[in-house]
Amino acid sequence: MPPLILVVDDEPKVARLARDYLEKNGFRVTTAADGQSALTIARREKPDLIILDLMLPQIDGREVCRILRRESDVPIIMLTALSEEIDQVTGLEIGADDYITKPFSVRALVARVRALLRRARGDVKAPSVIRAGRLEIDAEKYLATLDGSPLKLTPNEFKLLHLLASRAGQTFTREQLLDDLHGAAFSMDRSVDSHIKNLRKKLETTSGESMIETVYGIGYRFVEK
Repeated sequence: MPPLILVVDDEPKVARLARDYLEKNGFRVTTAADGQSALTIARREKPDLIILDLMLPQIDGREVCRILRRESDVPIIMLTALSEEIDQVTGLEIGADDYITKPFSVRALVARVRALLRRARGDVKAPSVIRAGRLEIDAEKYLATLDGSPLKLTPNEFKLLHLLASRAGQTFTREQLLDDLHGAAFSMDRSVDSHIKNLRKKLETTSGESMIETVYGIGYRFVEK
């Protein structure tokens, strides 16, 4: 049976657009227009993934996400008109798996849905422990060390470093980072640059040199040191 997607948005046109395109791509879809209805449907129907608007009547998307995350590990994509990075980070910190801003591309939305469902099924797995030169990353312990010293990384910096280091030497475009990290705080290209900058500072503070190279006009790659 095709995966069931719950679309939660109080704008009928947005909900209809997402529903129509998802159904055309083989998904089953149900919708809700407010936070309370979203919780009721999620508990009753057990959807495989939820697309959740941030600004909702009755119970807003943030609180709905918090409640759902206490009850379930269902993948959640936050959908909002807000584009400031602080709002993106807030959504992710309360448990959302991805973040897309309005107006959005329906093709991009479907791609994100498919990527999250693959990860939820365990189709995409990275090694538990990655060793790249002087760096060691333990995904299960959520710990990264450089020359034996722990790195103090934000959740998204950890995910970014884990991805780059797991494929040392491979160049990633910003778009690939967006897709592979399911948008986590990276819904805009500039935020990718910002996280790379912060990550480099932390690596350089410990090692004295950068391990992440810029491939001009393309993106970034990790280089073992």
